Amino acid sequence: MIKRLRVTVDGNSYDVTVEVPDETSAPSAAVAPAAQVVTAPAPPASVPVAPVPTPAPAAAASTGPAGPGDVPSPLAGRVTAVMVTVGQEVREGDHLVTLEAMKMNTFVFAPKSGKVAEVRTAVGSAVEEGQSLVRIT
Repeated sequence: MIKRLRVTVDGNSYDVTVEVPDETSAPSAAVAPAAQVVTAPAPPASVPVAPVPTPAPAAAASTGPAGPGDVPSPLAGRVTAVMVTVGQEVREGDHLVTLEAMKMNTFVFAPKSGKVAEVRTAVGSAVEEGQSLVRIT
């Protein structure tokens, strides 16, 4: 089965065609072989290891179902940018938050016009799918 998709990467849109094989069909000759995974050996125990940096504290996740005006996260990831502040007027389609997951950025846009009543996340915070990021009144 052939699917046509539109993918946006760093603000650029690309139309791509993807072949999705059926479980019952033989693999296509155009499918590349799987990449070989090579892992590096573990460093010796005597090598000092730098401390792991601690991420910024996560904002409190909203509890319960999203209410009116809540803008939910479309996926689980880490917040890399918050483009709005409390009290700011926004219009439908304005860029609110940027999320990063699996090395890809996802932009979250305002679903409606209004005033930002609450920003419920911060840069560096890990968020779950469906978690409220911003509340617009």
